[in-house]
Amino acid sequence: MNELLKNPIFATHAVVAAGSATLATAISYPLDSLKVLVQVGSGSSKQLTGVDVLNRVRTLSGSSGLYSGLGWLTLGRSVGLGARFGVYEILTAFYKDGRDDRYVYASEALLAGIASGAVESLVSSPFELIKLRAQVTSASRIPSSTSVVEKSVVSPLMAKLLPGYSRDARALNNTGSGRPPSVSDVKRPLEIISLEGWGALWRGMRSGLARDCVFGGVFFSTWQFLHQAMIEWKAVGMNPPPRSDEEVGPLSPLAVSLAAGFSGSVAAAASHCFDTAKSRSQCIVLPKFVSMERRFLKWQLPGKRFERWTGIHPADRNILFRGLGLRMARSGIASFVVVGGYLFAIDRLLPK
Repeated sequence: MNELLKNPIFATHAVVAAGSATLATAISYPLDSLKVLVQVGSGSSKQLTGVDVLNRVRTLSGSSGLYSGLGWLTLGRSVGLGARFGVYEILTAFYKDGRDDRYVYASEALLAGIASGAVESLVSSPFELIKLRAQVTSASRIPSSTSVVEKSVVSPLMAKLLPGYSRDARALNNTGSGRPPSVSDVKRPLEIISLEGWGALWRGMRSGLARDCVFGGVFFSTWQFLHQAMIEWKAVGMNPPPRSDEEVGPLSPLAVSLAAGFSGSVAAAASHCFDTAKSRSQCIVLPKFVSMERRFLKWQLPGKRFERWTGIHPADRNILFRGLGLRMARSGIASFVVVGGYLFAIDRLLPK
C-alpha cells in the first residue's frame, strides 16, 4: 500500500478521479436539490414541479440554497464512486483473467455492477442523509430567533435528547411533546446521532441497497454493451481484421463519455422508484425512543413482501416516479463529466 501511495502514476489517477467526481457533483448538484425536494414534498394529492420547488428555494434561501449540503455530497460521492469503480475493476479483473482478448460480457458487467453498487450504498449513505436534511432545510421556513421565555419552557426530555435544540414553545404546546422535531431542526451530524442514534445515518438502507444495486448493474452492463458496439463499429473496414479489441485501438474520449452519460440516465430511470423511497425515508425524524418501542412491540414494516424487502412504503406507491426527469438529467450529466473529465485530465497529465 505504501508503494502504491508513493507511485506518482497511482497518485495522479487518484487525484484526477477525485477532482472529476467533485466537478461532476458541483455541476449537477442544483438538479439533485430540485429532484430531492420534488420527491419529499410531493404527495398523492399534491403535485410539485421543479419550477415550484425552484421558486420556493429562491424565495426562502436565495439561489445559494440550491447548493445546500454540497460539501457533504461531494465527500460522499468521491468515496462512493471510488468504491463503485474500484470494486467493479477488481471483480472484472477476475472475469478477464486467462482470456486472450480481455473481454467482459455484459452479463458479467451486470453482476459486478450489482456488487459494486451495494458497497457504494453502504459507504455513501451517511453523507446522503446529511445532504438531504440540508436540502430540505433550504426550502423550509426557519424562525430567525427564539425568545428566552420560549427556550425556558422547552421540554427537559427534548433538551436531553438533543443538546442545544430549541423549539417554538407555541408549536410544542399545541402539538404535544410526542411529535418529533422537524427535519430542519435535526440536520447536523451530532444532532442526528444525539436524537436518532447512529443507525439513523443508514436509514433507508433497504431502498438504498436496491437503488444502488440496480443502478450499478444497469450502468455497467449498458456501458459495456455500448463500449463493445463502438469497438466493433471502429473495426469495420480495418485491413487486416483485428484479432482482439486491443488491436482496434483506443476509442474517442468523447464517445466513451457520451456512452457513460447515456448509461447513467438509463440506470437512473431503472432505479428511480427506490431512490424516491430512500429520500422520503431519510426525511423522517425518528427519535431513539420510538425506534426502541418498535423493537419491543416487534413492529412489522407495512406493505407487500416486495415493498418490505426494498423499503418502499405503501403510501408512496403513486409518487415513486416523481422527479424522474431531474434525476435522469443529473445522473447523465454527472456520469459524462466524471468519465470525460477523468479521461481528459489523464490524457494531459500522464506521458503517452
